[in-house]
Amino acid sequence: MSRERQDSGKLLVIAAPSGAGKTTLVRLLMERNPDLRFSISYTTRQKRHNEKDGRDYFFVTVTDFEELKKGGELLESALVFDNHYGTSRLQVEKNLMAGHNVILEIDWQGARQVREAMPECITVFILPPSRLELERRLRNRQTDSDAVIERRLRDALADMSHWDEFDFCIINDDLTRSVAQLESVLEGFGEDCRQEVMRERIENILV
Repeated sequence: MSRERQDSGKLLVIAAPSGAGKTTLVRLLMERNPDLRFSISYTTRQKRHNEKDGRDYFFVTVTDFEELKKGGELLESALVFDNHYGTSRLQVEKNLMAGHNVILEIDWQGARQVREAMPECITVFILPPSRLELERRLRNRQTDSDAVIERRLRDALADMSHWDEFDFCIINDDLTRSVAQLESVLEGFGEDCRQEVMRERIENILV
């Protein structure tokens, strides 16, 4: 193994169904680990009023996105709720080679692509403690219509069926404990969160 490879950072790939609390966990993890780099995704969706280009996402047109994909500049890409999302290959590789740990917050489709491109990555799937709690969280956002919530709930339940494709699984029933578990996985001490260890608990959630 080359010295350059030894000094490279870890790539942490986190996926979750909508409503599992992934974004909050990622934010808390980054607050506790200032050297952790967040990979900013490209997206074709419209920018929300509180979002900033280059901070939250790189907002691009569908044509621009297709050019990036065609040119091999995306490490992964996916169509989610009728919008395209993708990860910059160059951004991730530059941070890793500089020795920084990098975190990707993507969906299971993207995680599958990243595993194929970078098998050394660490993959984590976040789950809600129950289906009822998932629905409660989605409704409590009070940002979507009932029809959108029903669609998000159906898609979330479908997403959860892919949990066993990931190295580690965290059931987000307590925010403090969950972020500590995520940090342990990053540091290489997350054996209690191995998917094979979590299997019985997760299967009970999915019943």
